[in-house]
Amino acid sequence: MTILSLCQPSREFSHMSVTAAPARTAAASTSLGVLVALSFCHMLNDMQQSLLSAIYPILKDAYLLDFGQIGLLTLTFQLTASLLQPVVGMYTDRRPQPYSLAIGMGFTLVGLLVLSRAGSFGALLAGAALVGTGSSVFHPESSRMARLASGGRYGFAQSLFQVGGNTGQALGPLLAAFIVVPGGQGSLAWFSLAALTAIIVLTQVGTWYRRRRAAGAGPHGRASTDVMSHPRAVVVRGIAVLATLMFSKSFYTAGISTFFTFYLIQHFAVPVRTAQIYLFVFLAASALGTLIGGSIGDRFGRRYVIWASILGPLPFTLMLPHVGLFWTVALAIPIGFIMSSAFSAILVYAQELVPGRVGLVSGVFFGLAFGLGGLGAALLGELADMTSIDLVYRICAWLPVLGLLTWFLPDIEGSRRLA
Repeated sequence: MTILSLCQPSREFSHMSVTAAPARTAAASTSLGVLVALSFCHMLNDMQQSLLSAIYPILKDAYLLDFGQIGLLTLTFQLTASLLQPVVGMYTDRRPQPYSLAIGMGFTLVGLLVLSRAGSFGALLAGAALVGTGSSVFHPESSRMARLASGGRYGFAQSLFQVGGNTGQALGPLLAAFIVVPGGQGSLAWFSLAALTAIIVLTQVGTWYRRRRAAGAGPHGRASTDVMSHPRAVVVRGIAVLATLMFSKSFYTAGISTFFTFYLIQHFAVPVRTAQIYLFVFLAASALGTLIGGSIGDRFGRRYVIWASILGPLPFTLMLPHVGLFWTVALAIPIGFIMSSAFSAILVYAQELVPGRVGLVSGVFFGLAFGLGGLGAALLGELADMTSIDLVYRICAWLPVLGLLTWFLPDIEGSRRLA
């Protein structure tokens, strides 16, 4: 997948009419229900995924793993969750699959069962790959459905959808602390019931999507007739800057979500359960930031949100490696809150930068988030083995400086206002 392939707006979007307005009005009463259903299933999906990183301390002791192998587990999960997403998004742009979300959740269900019964590191890798595959099928098409149900409030819709995922990521460590730690690895099998619940809900959402398309809303999840094409140079520059900003966010987030429990255990000698609860605090703050960021972007502009969310955490990340336990947890809250508001703004900005490619753009940027996070976890794990986790956090503290690159983002929102 090349950046240039993103630069060509779909032909269907180049010759739009205003016929979509009645379809949007007709579906307005059901839009919020669909968004809540998607957010709920996103919560279940990411809750199950976050269980993997939440039980790393258990797996490390049970299988005598080093930090490099822990990073490899994250890399395996996030590579399968990232490499397939652009392919899925590109395919569903042309041939939308209303029931693909339920199928993707089926992969997650099987992956959880494999992880619960794994007896070797290879089996753990296989289970992580299956869970990642489920994620790669789920995210691009669900993002399209969220945009279709947005009623034009794209940032709000993506934030509501995304906050479900962040909430699920926050719940994972908490559930691991109170269910998996006392119940052992085999207790992961109980969480397959959550996957089964999501399959039932997503089948209903798929039926809504199929009927909405039949009513004339179009295959691409369009909720607005205000579509502009941008020069190729503008698109390439914008995508390159957004990808770099995703690198900054994903690497730092990977460092927190993968190694924060180990940092707290080694640096402050806290128990495993307590460390997982502190990880939950960070992820809960991230969920709240995600919800607020999209609505602010709708009202004031997504470029401002991206500025604040990437560069804003810098003072806190620089202080975090040099403070005690209380302030480590206290600083993690604004870091998670501010940094998490970036993703919805980046995703919607990219969708508007490349109109008509909702599935492909969603797949690329969800894929970037997972892929860069996985690469970050693997590299940071190797660095921790060679040096220390403390050094990892000192290096990662400077990543938000890349937020200065937001200056080079094209002001497509200003262009839209002047058009």
